[in-house]
Amino acid sequence: MKQLLKTIIFLLIINQLAAQQFYVSPKGHNSNLGTAQKPVATLQKAQALVRDFKKANPGYAGDIIVTVMPGTYELTSTLSFNEQDAGSDKVNVRWLAFAKNKVILSGGKNINGRLFKKVTNPTILARLEKNAAENVVEVSLTKLGITNFGTHQSYGHGQPVIPAPLELYYNQDPLILAHYPNNGAVKIGKVIDKGSVPRIGDKSNRGGLFNYTDNRQSKWVGQKDIWIQGTFNYGFADDYINIANIDTTKKEIKLASPHIYGIAHGRDFQEYIAYNILEELDSPGEWWLDKKTGMLYVWPPTNNNPSNSAGKAHIATANITVSILETPIVSITNAKHLTIEGFTIEAGRGMGIYLEGGSNNTIAGCTVRNLGTSGIFMGQGAEAKQKDMGIDDFDGTPTSGIIGSLQNYLYKNTSWNRNAGFNQTIISCDVYNTGSGGIYLSGGDKKTLTKANNIVENCKVHDFNRRNKFIWSGISVDGCGNKIRHCEIYNSDWQGIFVHGNEHVFEYNNIHHVTLNSDDTSPWYIGRDPSDRGNVVRYNYFHHIGNPNRMNMGIYCDDSSADVFVFGNVFYKMETKHGILFTNSGWDLVMKNNIIIEPTDATAQISAHYYTWAAGSEKSMFGENGLIRNRLTKSVAYKEEPYASKYPGLLEYLDTIPGTHQWKAMRANRNVFADNLIIGGPTSPTKLIGGPYATITERDNYRSVSDPGFVDMVHENFTLHPTSEVFKKIKGFEPVPFEKMGLYKDKYRN
Repeated sequence: MKQLLKTIIFLLIINQLAAQQFYVSPKGHNSNLGTAQKPVATLQKAQALVRDFKKANPGYAGDIIVTVMPGTYELTSTLSFNEQDAGSDKVNVRWLAFAKNKVILSGGKNINGRLFKKVTNPTILARLEKNAAENVVEVSLTKLGITNFGTHQSYGHGQPVIPAPLELYYNQDPLILAHYPNNGAVKIGKVIDKGSVPRIGDKSNRGGLFNYTDNRQSKWVGQKDIWIQGTFNYGFADDYINIANIDTTKKEIKLASPHIYGIAHGRDFQEYIAYNILEELDSPGEWWLDKKTGMLYVWPPTNNNPSNSAGKAHIATANITVSILETPIVSITNAKHLTIEGFTIEAGRGMGIYLEGGSNNTIAGCTVRNLGTSGIFMGQGAEAKQKDMGIDDFDGTPTSGIIGSLQNYLYKNTSWNRNAGFNQTIISCDVYNTGSGGIYLSGGDKKTLTKANNIVENCKVHDFNRRNKFIWSGISVDGCGNKIRHCEIYNSDWQGIFVHGNEHVFEYNNIHHVTLNSDDTSPWYIGRDPSDRGNVVRYNYFHHIGNPNRMNMGIYCDDSSADVFVFGNVFYKMETKHGILFTNSGWDLVMKNNIIIEPTDATAQISAHYYTWAAGSEKSMFGENGLIRNRLTKSVAYKEEPYASKYPGLLEYLDTIPGTHQWKAMRANRNVFADNLIIGGPTSPTKLIGGPYATITERDNYRSVSDPGFVDMVHENFTLHPTSEVFKKIKGFEPVPFEKMGLYKDKYRN
């Protein structure tokens, strides 16, 4: 041990010779100078030392390094960096965790497991099932000084992303609020009143009314804070809604607020789970908080649980944390040349890291986990001016430090520059167990087509929708000229990547086990704005996607999408009912030189959207003040520079078709499916929906019924041998760099 300490001190001294160094340690003191031998105790004090040094040394050139020694740093407010903390072209300011995963910036409060005791309150015991009464333990949060429990609020499709109420983490894993049922979900019974429908402008705020089919609900009568989360109508829209009343005589549940599309029943996915019910604290890994008394009740997880039936011995040694902080744990605003490296950031009710403005900042090698909303959020969010789930009449304002109604505001203001800065890098980070999405990437100006060159690279994003089940993706991107490279995205009911904007590049990613239980979605999605052009999807591995019982696509170019180049990707085990490439009336979509293995349906499906199920909506999309027309003429000026020169193929988009009352935009146009290798699947690789109005140019594709010459098809190594028949069958087919797809080793991943 002594030798190890000597080595550490030696390394620190060597580093100090090359840069200005400051040190932070839980064992330090803020009266110290911040040296290796005498570190300060808090991050805020180290921040003050950096600021003082910069003021005292205006001509300094080199690195300023803050090394944070191992330990947990509980933050009661956001650790905020701004211009005062920034570097410059000559100065790099680096905040370094001494050892990866050993320095924790926590937005929560740790609870000593030894403080938990067996439940003795007879009123509480009477509400628990016998087995639970023997295993549940309790602790008073109030006595620990924790009084801000947060508030359960409605959230879901079309609603703002809000901080979570207090959540509980046990050995770094999120525990689940007491709920019913433990497995699966409850089917919605007969709908008596679907409630108001905000999506079509009904603002009466009337909750739905439906019969319940499970007598278990009768046990919950009289409780005022029960919430149900479910897919109440469409398979892409979930909500979290408070129960207003339970009528045991009529076996009816009345909801306190509406679902955006109204309540429906009869389909397999129209179901719900009920939360925040003490009587349902009946399984290991569940918890419940009595907000009136501040008493926390937990049934400890059984993994590695000793023989002690109440779990007391196990919980005594467990790492137990409750989330507290509702604002970002770390915020970087208008800074430059600032690096945050190697930290674990966790246990906030809001987001982990917020980044706005500035340039050349780097988030490297961080673990961002166990959060109420997102992991890393770049650019502003938005705050609604009214409580309204509708998007057509949405009104709001850009706001810093929150997600809020981001998607609603972006839907109404498609060229919104979210002030995410330039040349920002998020590299080799792990983001998981988040409430609403993983990483939000932004930057650049869609109106002027100014590229930001912001990058997410070599990041692992998974389990990213613990609270909002749908809508919020593993990685979302907007703006102009950003990149997502070498990332792995997996384990979600919802989609992997959501796209808005222009000239983004998506390459060498490994995306799998997403869209597992949702409709009308895909691992890669873009839609409803033909001015979103120039996006490139190349050299990615998409596999084990979708659900055979749900409606999924692969590369989903939704309503009026345009100019997406899909090249050199590998698709395998795609349970997609509507093809690998799917578009509704898309233009200039090119799918070329891809490897598609055993597709379950036609590889490319082209729909003339406005001649099929959207018939009659043409004017609302392309006529005066139509959605698409406004996006082309008001959000951007598609017939003026720089769009006119950059995207000449868009100039005729809103022209009328001679002899008709139709617009050219209604037709799927200039789409290409060429030079692709297809193994198995339907004999016809393309499907057209909408007669002569759905078109695609198909050429030089090769379909094989057996292994065409992969290195090891059985073990999913889809690198092609140089002697593969493909290179003879498809003239000019380029080798696909399968071995480069996904994460790579670096100083953070070894």
